[in-house]
Amino acid sequence: MSNRVMLALGEFRFEIGTAAYRNLERQHTYTWSVQDRLGRVGASQFTGRKPGTITLEGTIYPAFRGGLGQIPAMREAAEKGEPLRLVSGTGKILGTWAITKVGETGGTFTDDGRPRRIDFSLGLQEYGEDER
Repeated sequence: MSNRVMLALGEFRFEIGTAAYRNLERQHTYTWSVQDRLGRVGASQFTGRKPGTITLEGTIYPAFRGGLGQIPAMREAAEKGEPLRLVSGTGKILGTWAITKVGETGGTFTDDGRPRRIDFSLGLQEYGEDER
């Protein structure tokens, strides 16, 4: 990977020159089930981890690089329903993730209505490996 790539999701490259994210939120949820017991407080049992989630928020300047096609391409990839490999800018493979949300807000428009700035939000959910 180029040293400019912050993160790669399948064919999508998030980098300073095109679609840079300013926030990356990663969450994992761990579940515990409570087994009721007669005359005592219920006992908690660890049942595992739910799929992780990542939310990326960033900005695209279509006139600078990348054009207006980046957000529609993300929507198209999400609609295919296929998980994508996520790789950090350092080359670490972060697993397989599915796009669960694509949001955009356009601003500072040209006289024909094209945005000069697009703020985006991308929601990802860990796919989970099929093999142990």
